[in-house]
Amino acid sequence: MEFNRKYVRRKATLIIIYPFLGLMITLFRVLPIRWIRRFALFVGELVYRYAHTSRNRALANLEGVYGEGKTQEERIAMARNVFVEMVKSFFDYVAYSKLTDKKRFFSLIEVVGQAHLQAAYEQGKGVICLVPHLSSWEFAAITPPMLGYETSAASAAMKIKLLQNKMVKFRARRGMKNINRDGSYAKLVETLRKGECLILMIDQDTKVKSMFVEFMGKPAYTPTGAARLALETGAPIVPMAMTRKEDDNYRFIIYPELPLINTGDPEADILENTQRQTKIIEEMVRAYPAQWVWMHSRWHTTPEKLEAYRQSKREEKKES
Repeated sequence: MEFNRKYVRRKATLIIIYPFLGLMITLFRVLPIRWIRRFALFVGELVYRYAHTSRNRALANLEGVYGEGKTQEERIAMARNVFVEMVKSFFDYVAYSKLTDKKRFFSLIEVVGQAHLQAAYEQGKGVICLVPHLSSWEFAAITPPMLGYETSAASAAMKIKLLQNKMVKFRARRGMKNINRDGSYAKLVETLRKGECLILMIDQDTKVKSMFVEFMGKPAYTPTGAARLALETGAPIVPMAMTRKEDDNYRFIIYPELPLINTGDPEADILENTQRQTKIIEEMVRAYPAQWVWMHSRWHTTPEKLEAYRQSKREEKKES
C-alpha cells in the first residue's frame, strides 16, 4: 500500500487540533469576553504574519481592487485587520456557542431593519436571506432563527468532519437547520415552499453553477442559485449582513427586499438578478472593507481559465 503523506498529515493534525479545540471551547465559555478578544488580537497578528499564502492573496486582492486609491501601508493595515477580525469573530462565536437566551443574545447583536425581513416572511413564499462572508457570518446565519423565523442554511461540508459536527451542533442549538450544499437544490426549493428563511452566500468562487458578473470592478464567477430559486419559487430576496461595531459587539443589518427581474428569458434574468445581488454585496464590502474575507480566491476563475477547462473536457470527450 502506497504511503499517503497527505492522509497521514491530516490525521495527525486532527489528533492535535481536536483536543485543543475542545479545551478552547471550554475555556472561552467561562473567560471574560474582553480577555478573549485581546487574545484574538494576538492570534490574528500571528496568523497574518505566518499564513504567507493567505496574507499574500489578501494583499494582492486589495491591490487589485483599490489600486492607487489606497497606499500600500493602508492596504497592509486593512489586510492585518481582516485577519484579526476573522479570528475575533470565530473566538466570539465559540465563546457564545451555548448562548440561547434571547435577551443576552440581542444585547450582543443589535438588529437594524427587521421590518424588511418580517414583511418578506409574511408573503408566505419563503425568504432567500442573502448573507456575505462579512465579520461573523456564523452569527448572521443564526440571527434569523433567534428572531423567531424558521431558518435553514445551505453550506459546504468542512474538510475536518469533527469540526463540521461541532458547527452544525452550535447552529442547531439556536434553531438553524443545516443543508449540505452538494446536490441540495431540491431541498432548497422545498425549504422555500414551506415558507422558511433560507441562508445563501454567493460572494465566493465555488464549484456550484455560476456566471460571470462584475464585482468590485472585475468579472467574478458567481453562484446563480439565489437567482434561480427566486425565479422558480417567487421567494423574495432580502440581503443582510453582520458587522462589527466600535464597541466590539455586532450590528446585524437587514436591507430592503431586492426587486426581482423576470422578463421570461431565464438565462438573461438569472444573469441580471445575480448582478444586482452582487452589487448590493459589493456595497456592503465597500462599507466594511476590513471585515470581508479578502484572503479568499474570489477572482480565481477567469473567463480564459473557464474556456480552457471546457475545451479540455471537450477534447477528452472526443478521445473517449
